[in-house]
Amino acid sequence: MSQHPITKAIRTQTDRTPEMEHSSPLFLTSSFCFDTAEEMRAAFADETDDNIYSRFTNPNVKEFVDKICALEGAEAGYATASGMSAIFASFMALMKKGDHLLSCNAIFGSTHTVITKFLPKYGMEHSYVSAAADAATWEAAIRPNTRMIYIETPTNPGLDIIDLEMVAAIAKKHNLILNVDNCFATPIGQRPIDLGADLVVHSATKWIDGQGRVLGGVIAGRADLIKDIYLFCRSTGPSLSAFNAWLLSKSLETLDVRMERHAANALRLAKALEGHAKVSWLKYPFLPSHPQHAIAIKQMKNGGGVVCFELKGGLESGRRFLDSLQMLSLTANLGDTRSIASHPASTTHAKLTPEERLAVNITPGLIRISTGLEHADDIIQDIVQALDKC
Repeated sequence: MSQHPITKAIRTQTDRTPEMEHSSPLFLTSSFCFDTAEEMRAAFADETDDNIYSRFTNPNVKEFVDKICALEGAEAGYATASGMSAIFASFMALMKKGDHLLSCNAIFGSTHTVITKFLPKYGMEHSYVSAAADAATWEAAIRPNTRMIYIETPTNPGLDIIDLEMVAAIAKKHNLILNVDNCFATPIGQRPIDLGADLVVHSATKWIDGQGRVLGGVIAGRADLIKDIYLFCRSTGPSLSAFNAWLLSKSLETLDVRMERHAANALRLAKALEGHAKVSWLKYPFLPSHPQHAIAIKQMKNGGGVVCFELKGGLESGRRFLDSLQMLSLTANLGDTRSIASHPASTTHAKLTPEERLAVNITPGLIRISTGLEHADDIIQDIVQALDKC
């Protein structure tokens, strides 16, 4: 019987044990046994899919990956210890010395550090294109040695939206790998593979977990690319723990209903704050005022759970705003059940130079709100009372 991807994310489970459990058991083991020497040999020769060692595969990790693949429409996947290890593995497994990475300029601060500080140590080149660039600008930036295009959409933290079909067509024309960070949209809000992406990466720590409990990352996409990523990770070791995979797999069973509430709260918050006297500008993908609103409604099912805005008064107003919040949490995370406020210029993107931050619209007064699952009225009330004190 054909099933919707959301149903598959709920019903996919490891094989039931003789105990006849309804919820998947937790496989906390470093290694797995074999009945015969021949079975062990065949497993190590990759002639079977038998589990060998939890750094390679684990039933809990496989269940989580299978659910992600169902949601993303991917052929295969691999889970890692964090979102950054997923991103790093997708670069290192598929590029070599002399290759060039083309990326949008508005990316997560740690990803920027990997691209600008660590990839050059391995002889890999990079260049940036504005997230607002048109097709001609993207195509003009391709070099003879370009191997991969990497983009975030929506971007972190500025919520720029990049036309996935446009960039996918360019990547296909030049035989390049299109690698998309789909963390902010989640597979519920956006399916980049359907729009032409070859790979999708996630920090599962965010909305996929959804409760601020564990770290995790995952890569999904073309089977041939995932095989190379698996072989790289199998040897280098950024594997996801069985316990974290078990939690993340259970979280996927509620991702659809949670994202519905996150997005609804975010939209209500954005409408309530747009035009506020203390706010210079506000961005949310599903507001008509968003510069790429037309692209957002074309490729996204909802606007996601993040709202960003610029406070009049810059840095000092930002500090007063954060210190005046009574309910929202100040923490280096997002995608939690609890709403979170952060100041990207002094936290997640602090390692960028002031010029680099301004180039991607990270201004001194920029505030990023990750809307939680609280009642929308309470989220709005706390933010408005804090704005009044700026």
